[in-house]
Amino acid sequence: MAAAALTDLVRPGMRIALADGTSTPQQLHAPLSAAAAAAGDVRLVVGWHPAPAPDLDVTAFADVVCVAGGPALREHIDAGTVRFTPSRLSAVPSLLAGPLRPDLVVATLVRDPDGYRMGGDAGWARGLIEAGIPVAALVSGTAPHADAGPPLPDAAITVVAETSAGPAEIPTPAPTAVDVAIAEHVAGLVPEGARVQVGPGRLAAAMVSALRVPVRVDSGLLPEPVVDLDAAGLLLDDPVCAYLIGTRRLHDWADGRRLLHPVEVTHDVGRLSSAALPPLVALNAALEIDVDGQVNVEGIGSRTTGLIGGHPDFAAAGARCVGGLSVIALASRHRDRPTLVSRLSRPVTTASHDIGVVVTERGVVDLRGLDRPARRAALLDLWGVASGDL
Repeated sequence: MAAAALTDLVRPGMRIALADGTSTPQQLHAPLSAAAAAAGDVRLVVGWHPAPAPDLDVTAFADVVCVAGGPALREHIDAGTVRFTPSRLSAVPSLLAGPLRPDLVVATLVRDPDGYRMGGDAGWARGLIEAGIPVAALVSGTAPHADAGPPLPDAAITVVAETSAGPAEIPTPAPTAVDVAIAEHVAGLVPEGARVQVGPGRLAAAMVSALRVPVRVDSGLLPEPVVDLDAAGLLLDDPVCAYLIGTRRLHDWADGRRLLHPVEVTHDVGRLSSAALPPLVALNAALEIDVDGQVNVEGIGSRTTGLIGGHPDFAAAGARCVGGLSVIALASRHRDRPTLVSRLSRPVTTASHDIGVVVTERGVVDLRGLDRPARRAALLDLWGVASGDL
């Protein structure tokens, strides 16, 4: 059914946007690839794909552009079969309304009594659907009903398949001793009642788990330790997020809570830094940081690891928010090499002026109000190295 329906929808010369996150329609990856190969000259836009996507055949498309990244796409990006276009996540809707505007969106939806909504992730796909871009939908019977937006326009939706499967499950790895030490330092920076943002990964989950005061979560991603935060009575209000990343436990907890918002909302720097809201503490990781405080999260050398995402959006919001904070947390060493470097191995992801506090397992350094020589000295002291040793 899905193969035939997609064959009818996919036409030569089309650009197709494949909705991302853990709720990307995995069951449609293979038939979409086959339909694209049969039609010919079909281009694809992909986003953040944290789960394996073995059935997505990128060679079936004339061109594949990635706007966010994720583990499933690393090898393809490194091999050059997927092109990565540098963009902060808040700018992706502009790209998709302009030079990368698609003719079709392929997404997972859920049925509510009042219509269809996004199924597990809102991301950037919701905005495209609301703009009237036609949708090839996989309707899930088990994805969480957590979309905070209004019902999607029925006229744009063609249901090509239904499934009993929910979003891909991404377990949270156990933290290392270094993660725990970093997270404990970070927890001391978060005031009661603040809004907290975290990124993906083991360290981010450890930072959520380390929180000891009641907080709100206002983030691009919602990791599974938020469930424990709620159980401990430390979660104020429903979170604001664009994506869920966790296991069925998180999906069940999110079901019925209207917490998923499109990136036009979640990554809006003006909203995030608004004085009308509680202060925002942005907790972000990094692969490496240079002595001027510039941050790289894309990769090390020729190897792609993370890519840009919302890192610069939330760092900028935390830095400009009165009472807020932009925190970069990372281990002081990776594979026996310092993560403080004299020169980044990739282009700058987040500028030094959007970094307020840096945390490693060794401690905390506050860079706010320091001139550049003092910032360099503070970072070198935190790592316990001399500039000539980098």
